[in-house]
Amino acid sequence: MLRLHVPLTPETDALLTRAMFPDPARLQATLRRYRTDPDWQLHIWEVSGLPVSAAGLTINGDAGTVQHLGTRPDHTRQGHARALLHGLTTALNLGTLSADTDEDAADFYRRSGFRTQELPSPWGRRYRCTLERWATSVER
Repeated sequence: MLRLHVPLTPETDALLTRAMFPDPARLQATLRRYRTDPDWQLHIWEVSGLPVSAAGLTINGDAGTVQHLGTRPDHTRQGHARALLHGLTTALNLGTLSADTDEDAADFYRRSGFRTQELPSPWGRRYRCTLERWATSVER
């Protein structure tokens, strides 16, 4: 079940940090931003009341950007993150949802219906992944 605009808890912190660079100072700064910056929103997918996937977003008009996406290790590859992202596009009335990510995560986004485009980067292969809410599967 999709839950919108949830406050951070130790459980949601753990989900988000799965998608962050493992530097303690950067982790704490990013979590602080979710707690204090109204432009950084946290949304979760729950199964039987347990948060199993979390998405941190920023939104500009009808365009959302995934900042972080994390799923509990014992709930990966079960479709929860995909359901969360697709549910957010509908619930938040987003025309597009995008994420800039590495090659491994780009495969997940591709399988989830996002269009991917390689980005120039000095840090290896990076991709912009975009889901257009009103696109047909042929257009992706």
